[in-house]
Formats: sequence, C-alpha cells, structure tokens
Amino acid sequence: DGMNVLFIIVDDLRPVLGCYGDKLVKSPNIDQLASQSMVFSNAYAQQAVCAPSRVSFLTGRRPDTTRLYDFYSYWRVHAGNYSTMPQYFKENDYVTLSVGKVFHPGVSSNYSDDYPYSWSIPPFHPSAEKYENDKTCRGKDGKLHANLVCPVNVTEMPGGTLPDIQSTEEAIHLLNIMKTNRQKFFLAVGYHKPHIPLRYPQEFLKLYPLENITLAPDPWVPKKLPSVAYNPWMDIRQRDDVEALNVSFPYGALPDDFQRQIRQSYYAAVSYLDVQIGLLLNALDNVGLSNNTIVVFTADHGWSLGEHGEWAKYSNFDVATRVPLMFYVPGMTTSPVSQGARVFPYLDPFSHIGGSAPQGQSKKVVELVSLFPTLAELAGLQVPPACPETSFDVVLCTEGRSIVHYFNISEGKVEEGRAGCDDTDRSFNEEPVAFSQYPRPADTPQWNSDKPRLKDIRIMGYSMRTTDYRYTLWVQFDPSNFTASFEDVHAGELYMMENDPNQDYNIYNNTAHGWFFKKILYFLKH
Repeated sequence: DGMNVLFIIVDDLRPVLGCYGDKLVKSPNIDQLASQSMVFSNAYAQQAVCAPSRVSFLTGRRPDTTRLYDFYSYWRVHAGNYSTMPQYFKENDYVTLSVGKVFHPGVSSNYSDDYPYSWSIPPFHPSAEKYENDKTCRGKDGKLHANLVCPVNVTEMPGGTLPDIQSTEEAIHLLNIMKTNRQKFFLAVGYHKPHIPLRYPQEFLKLYPLENITLAPDPWVPKKLPSVAYNPWMDIRQRDDVEALNVSFPYGALPDDFQRQIRQSYYAAVSYLDVQIGLLLNALDNVGLSNNTIVVFTADHGWSLGEHGEWAKYSNFDVATRVPLMFYVPGMTTSPVSQGARVFPYLDPFSHIGGSAPQGQSKKVVELVSLFPTLAELAGLQVPPACPETSFDVVLCTEGRSIVHYFNISEGKVEEGRAGCDDTDRSFNEEPVAFSQYPRPADTPQWNSDKPRLKDIRIMGYSMRTTDYRYTLWVQFDPSNFTASFEDVHAGELYMMENDPNQDYNIYNNTAHGWFFKKILYFLKH
C-alpha cells in the first residue's frame, strides 16, 4: 500500500552527467538510474543558493513566500507555518528520515533541520562535516591549506573518512532497518559534493587527465551584461589557493591553467558522488526494495565553471539555476519490477564503459517548487491544493504544479504556438515557465553581492525561463516590507535560446519587450 520514497538531493550539481549528454564526465551509476527514470532536461531552481532553494522546494513555496533570500530566518517564524514535503509524508503514516544536507543547517531550519515537524527521528549529520573548511589540503609546499582544489588521501583525513562516505553508510544502515520494520518510509539523503571545497579522494583525478579539460566555451564577461547581474564569486576568492593568485576584484579572470584545475576537480567530485549514489542504489536492490521505492534525484541549484567569467552559483543564468531532475517510479517509468529484482547493480566509474540513455525524457521547462505536489501524486497521496494569491496563513498548499502529466507525453507532436491567442490567461499559461530570482545589494558588484543579508537587499532580479528565451528584470526591492517595484527597473536581460544557448548576448536594449514585461508581471501576480 503506497510506495517508499528515496529522495536524493545533491549540493551545487549542474547537469554535467552522461545522461544529460556530457561527453567528459564519468557518471555510470546516475546514468543507470536515468535509464530507468523519467528525466527532465529543463529543470530549474527558484534561487541559486542553498538555503532559499531548499526551503522553497521542501515547502513548495517560492522565495517571495518563504521570505528567505539569505540564510538567516526560519520560515515558520518569519513567513508562515508552512507544512513541508517530508512533514506531509509523515502525517500520511510514513517514517521520514534525513541523512546529510537536506535542509540547510542553522537558523533557516531552526538549528534542527525542522525536526520534529519534518522528521520521525532526529536527522543524521556526518561527524566529518565539521572538518570541511579546515586546512586539510596538502599543498606543493607540503603544508596543509584550506584550498578550493583539494584532492585528498582519505586515510589521512580526520577520522579516516569524508562526509559523503559517512552519509552513504548511514543511509544504507537505515534501509536495512526499514526492510526489517516493513514500514513505509521517506528517506532523504543529501550529498555535499561537488560543493566547495572540491575535496574528494585523489584517485578520481585519474579519470580526468588535465590535457582533456577545456575552458568554458564563453570564459569572458559578456559585453552587455548589466553589472548588477554579475556575481563576483567571493567564496572562491577566500580559499587559500585562489587568494594566492591575487585576482583583481570584481572582473579579473583566473589564470587559464587554474580554471582547468577547478573544472577537473569539479568533474572528479561528480564521479566521487556517482560512486556514493551507486552504493546507495545497490543497497536498495540488496534489501529487495527497488520494486516498491520511488527514487528522485536532483540538486539544489547549478554552479558556474567559468562561463561569463563567473564561478559558483549566485546568479540567474542557466549554469547557476539549471539542475538534473529524474524520477524512477517502478511500474511507471519501467515495466513492473519483480520483488528482489536487481535494477541497480553497482558500476565502477574506473572500469565501466558506455552510457545508457534515459528511459523517458521531457524537454518541458519545470521547476523544483513542483517537487512536493509531484511526489505526493506519485506516492498516491492527495495532492496539496494550489496556493491562493497570498498564502502566508495557509498551512498546506503549493505554488508549484505536479508534473506527473508530463511523464507519458509523446514529445513528437507539434505544440500549438501562441499565435492568435486573444485570451491572456490562455496565451500566458500555454508554455511552461520556470521562475528564478536573485537579490543584490547594489547596482555594481560588492563584497556581499553573492550573499546579501535581507536588510542589505536593494534590488531583486526576477528571471523567467521558457524553451525559447530567458528574460530577467532587476527591480527596486524594499526588504522592510518585501516589496518589489516594477516601476523602477534598474536593468534587464534577454537571451534567445535558439541562437544564443549559452546566454552571452543580451539583446534587452535592442528589443521591444512589452510582451515579456506583461508576462512576467502576470506570472508574479498569479
């Protein structure tokens, strides 16, 4: 009666995966999951920074409703007592379990990962987590540093392990307990890599010889990029190895060879993550639960790898907002799976050759805020109602829509265009849209541009992504009453996907964009 849920959430993972067409990365276990899943190739986070994104998709509300744009408020106190996705499963007789980084730790989840509301037992955090930012990277000088690029010998690490290894072990331990208990479970497992520091077992470097690593296709700051849109990647600058390079603030470029090293280590960290996913899914097979467990795999946002002269997240570009998203639903995305079947044999990235295509793929533009209603529907629970226009006092509702109806869509058929639409509602609702937003303290890059605290926010960049374009407006914002003023537009961006897929050529200033403006206002209102 009802399926279990294994919800895998990765920190800072953009879709550099074999199943998303990346030719360089080795991700055989995630690709194998994709080969049994519905894969969404156009999925977007609502804000490209950890805490706001996670609180948004775990509550099913957008950042303007959670009122969290930084790390320093708890939505139940500062916005409304919104139910979360795990809480809803818990209220529907699931045992809910959290391992690793699911909610962002600290104030934004009440220093408890929202326990006891969301979880049946206190969440697990790996003991090795506390060493993440310590000096554990051996430099060329033989000394230890707090570097960005940080391949390590795991046996030399405190405790002889790394956080994600511990999280995998704990998740497998819990799967074994749940098998014995025979209770329905919702198990969320949050992995930390490829979040910085890029600290991973050094053997994964072997998969990526430096001579195979290219720079980003567009490693320069675009000429027409408004200064407010640029993120100056402060967290990267503060690492010992980057600080030593003395790069000028804000637009100075990192040396090419160091850019390649960052990209190499990001890929290596993804393959290290892939091994953890492989071990976890293999354990799901081992306990005989692959036939009645939904598996969701996604990330909280992406990460720039030198595109637009930017690193890290903190922007509205696709590289920062686009995430992998896939759903394995036995009997739906696959033919029925028999009890005890081996769906996920472990694949070693060092020896496995060949990729596997996704079982189903949708190019529809979707949002992470839709996860809550989608998972509820897949698990056979009542789908939470859509939120009214203002919902601060509504405990259970969702601002995302379930995307289950995309699971069996035949992508081949030609969609009706928007020509001849008299009805505004219909013409605006016809094409799916993903909304993201990012706050800034000023019109030009500042030391706190990446992560302004609420009181310092002066401008909000609202960004609308459809199949054909990305349209962003940077407007005046008042943090004292959380209002954006669309009468006061500081800057705008418009990128047409067909001839500018990397979003390098901003045509906002030479385009009549009244239609886009009406549409973005319509969406924000609804």
